[in-house]
Amino acid sequence: MGRSFSRAELESFRDAEVPDLLGPDVRLLFVGINPGLWTAATGTHFAHPGNRFYPALLRAGVITEPVDPAAGMSEAERDVLRRRGIAITNLVRRATAKASELTRDELVEGGERLRALVAGVRPRVVAVAGVTAYRSAFGQPKAQVGRQPEPLAGSELWVVPNPSGLNAHETVATLAEAYAEVGRAAGIIDAGTMRR
Repeated sequence: MGRSFSRAELESFRDAEVPDLLGPDVRLLFVGINPGLWTAATGTHFAHPGNRFYPALLRAGVITEPVDPAAGMSEAERDVLRRRGIAITNLVRRATAKASELTRDELVEGGERLRALVAGVRPRVVAVAGVTAYRSAFGQPKAQVGRQPEPLAGSELWVVPNPSGLNAHETVATLAEAYAEVGRAAGIIDAGTMRR
């Protein structure tokens, strides 16, 4: 789609908020740490061109058509996610250049906001993308990636790897494995489904 922003344009979106992507029947709620500046500029979650979220969802079989969110998603593209029961929110609403700019208090407050959102929306599965942020937000310093022992407001709770290009430990393939697990747990994809 070819959209690009100057550094000054992106900086103008610092502290902006991106609305949650929610539908009537949420089966799988993905939770980012907070919006990046590109996400805020486009109004689309995980929109930075270096982010592997949508390629990993496609490879996992959680979505069935490619999504290129770099220039922002249309309502029709958002509706495709909603119809599949996929929703997206963030622990912290304000946009920053890096998640490391957030304070621990913001993450803890975001964890409480998430708990309230989950109680209202009632997804089958909540998938928090980022173990370090999860540990801070929920006071679980030893938490590991994977299914968590306690549910969140009645929903199955998972921590999955963060798809940001800054997370060099992960690839589209390893992210897809984790996202396929939560997709199966939420009933969005069948057991054994994953594109190669």
